Amino acid sequence: MASTAPPGPTNPLAERGEWLHFGPDPRFEYPIDYAIRILGWSPDTQTVDFLGRWAPHSYCHFHRHLGATTSLVLAGEHHTMETIAGREVHQVRNAGDYARKAGGEAHMEFAGAQGSLVFFSMQAIDGQLFDVLGRAERVLAQTTLAAFVAGDLPR
Repeated sequence: MASTAPPGPTNPLAERGEWLHFGPDPRFEYPIDYAIRILGWSPDTQTVDFLGRWAPHSYCHFHRHLGATTSLVLAGEHHTMETIAGREVHQVRNAGDYARKAGGEAHMEFAGAQGSLVFFSMQAIDGQLFDVLGRAERVLAQTTLAAFVAGDLPR
């Protein structure tokens, strides 16, 4: 997907194609070490394609995608943990594994021993892309599509 937004200060991360790294965060009790790289986005369709790269045995923030999300594991072993109907479900995905979710579920994602690289295509809902969550799924931060592609993310 090609970016349809004009170049400039409103979308510097998307235009530069750089990795945005997230490291240890004292608000969370698990090791955070991942990075994202925006590949393309469309404000008209409210979609964004990006790569996520995790260090070995590291997590991203506990979160909830608000819209439909497609993912494809490109390298390594990638884990997701979510609660479905009161039961914790742990899925392990390897390179080549594809998934599509409708959105709305809270989950954790983390890498296996070799780290992981995952392609994502996400749909925003009314401009909202995802929520960063704390204990009991309390919303700590909300991220819009515009903020995500600009690299203006909660840290």
